[in-house]
Amino acid sequence: MKEESLRIDKWLWHARFAKSRSLAARLCTSGGMRVSGTPVRKAHHALKAGDVLTFPLGPHIRVIKVLALGQRRGPASEARTLYEDLSPPPGRGASAGAGAGHPRVAIALRERGQGRPTKADRRAVMRLRRED
Repeated sequence: MKEESLRIDKWLWHARFAKSRSLAARLCTSGGMRVSGTPVRKAHHALKAGDVLTFPLGPHIRVIKVLALGQRRGPASEARTLYEDLSPPPGRGASAGAGAGHPRVAIALRERGQGRPTKADRRAVMRLRRED
């Protein structure tokens, strides 16, 4: 009896983690994708129900357990039934996007539309770079 499997890029597209199949393939080949702890560098890697995917998506690391393999790319409500999200919830507050574990990173980031950094801002960034 043949075990059911699906290409990882196709599954990412079915589960709506990527807007297109080519973006899903790029996500697989860019590195950082792991299937049950094993690094994956190819988009044609076979994915089975029960596998755990770990991959970067935007500023967060997503940990996803595959519950089912989809037959098609359906609506978002259908896509949510394909997986269980095991990743920790993103933090709240101003420093959530800047790396909640590293509060000093928020100093180096600037909000959009604030203009050029002041002399004090530049010196703060230089101090951060020297500490690393």
